[in-house]
Amino acid sequence: MATMPTAGIIDGDGHVLEPATLWLDYLEAPMRDRAIRVVKNDAGLEVLEIDGAPFTRLSAGSLALLGAMGDETARPGPDRLYMDTMPFGAGDPGQRVKWLDQQGIERVVLYPTIGIIWESTVSDARLADAYARAYNRWIADFCRDSEGRLIPIAHISLSDAELAATELARAVADGCKGAMVFPYTWTRLPHGHSYYDPLWRVAAELEVPVGIHPSYEPEFCNTLYRFRDHSSTPGIGGPEGGFMSNVSVRQGVMTAFSSYFAYSTFERFPNLRVGVLESGAGWIGSFLDRMDVLAGETLYRHSTRMTRPPSEYFRTNCFISCDPDETAAPLIIDHVGADRFIWATDFPHPDHPADWRGPLEKFLGPLAQDTAARVLGRNVADLYNLPAPAGLS
Repeated sequence: MATMPTAGIIDGDGHVLEPATLWLDYLEAPMRDRAIRVVKNDAGLEVLEIDGAPFTRLSAGSLALLGAMGDETARPGPDRLYMDTMPFGAGDPGQRVKWLDQQGIERVVLYPTIGIIWESTVSDARLADAYARAYNRWIADFCRDSEGRLIPIAHISLSDAELAATELARAVADGCKGAMVFPYTWTRLPHGHSYYDPLWRVAAELEVPVGIHPSYEPEFCNTLYRFRDHSSTPGIGGPEGGFMSNVSVRQGVMTAFSSYFAYSTFERFPNLRVGVLESGAGWIGSFLDRMDVLAGETLYRHSTRMTRPPSEYFRTNCFISCDPDETAAPLIIDHVGADRFIWATDFPHPDHPADWRGPLEKFLGPLAQDTAARVLGRNVADLYNLPAPAGLS
């Protein structure tokens, strides 16, 4: 049975709360009048404004709740403002390093918050590219003086493959260690489709991993729209819809992930590394079993150009993030591939508990010490080409 180490732990998926003025400060001048803003409505509640229009799928005043991890009583109101209620470590790099020290975490891989919202409503490829680049420039600056403890990940929009490839190369040169994409595409082409080969080529050549991260989704691909309650918040379905979306968030990620196998993307790019984030991990065993059967023992084996079973590509090209409170995931890690799993706090988002250490200690129970060391930090270091974590030999 593995035990929690005292050093070397790496958080594989933490978040930042971006400043309200990020896009005003970092967007190129020709696009600045279309910047993302945080503004107040007539009731004094904050709303997110994207390209001059309010984002109605996030109810007024709720922006400040995106940093409410551990606060079950948090409610929107005119006195609860986004910038004023950021928890310690969520929006300041110096504080985040201190937070890591307090938590006993060596490093953290960082993803956005507003960034997982805006792209769902921006179909303009050039505007999406500009929004993403503004964030990428900011997150590189946010992490730059942390001596490697804060690890920046670039937001890459899939609206235009050539723009995406160019931005990934630029962001990596500026210090980003990987890329984040979302489970949908405005092109309606699957992620593994050859249209996106320019992006996957750059990622493979630069040896930076690409993570599929859950996000708000456009109406055309959001399952909840099929069940819309017209008496509730548009597109959300009231509090019941919020619960449903957080339970089913992995569905889009799973579909996007499957496309890399269906379109034999890893055959074209043997060095490409693709992972799934914040979607749980207990399902990955049956997911791989299903693909192996389809690709090896049914007529669907003629549908792809894979030369190996999908589970083998997973063991060489893929990774997956675990939540500390999962109970099934630890039982399949060694079976699926111990060097494919990482863990994450999701701090400071409210859809996960604030106490990660207690659940993670239970998570480690069924694991051998070497497997635990991999999950806790060594796998992240290997994936992102980082120095080996201290204390996790």
